[in-house]
Amino acid sequence: METLGDDDGPLDVHDYRHGLKLLQETRDTSHWVNKKNYACPACGKPFEQLFISAKTDNTFTPSSVAPFCIRHEPDRILMFRH
Repeated sequence: METLGDDDGPLDVHDYRHGLKLLQETRDTSHWVNKKNYACPACGKPFEQLFISAKTDNTFTPSSVAPFCIRHEPDRILMFRH
């Protein structure tokens, strides 16, 4: 199983575009589905969805409680929902 990112800097999501499906995108955020079963760079387990935000504040209203991992990069935060 391939892990998203190589830990050598910020994740370039476009390098993995063939295995991710874009659900929604705004100027500061994007929401993706993991179609190729990539592994999370934080825990190494497969994740279902990826949310990327360059915003300082984000609010979520989860429909269910699901485990997630957070990766902080200099310009943004990435949330991997498992």
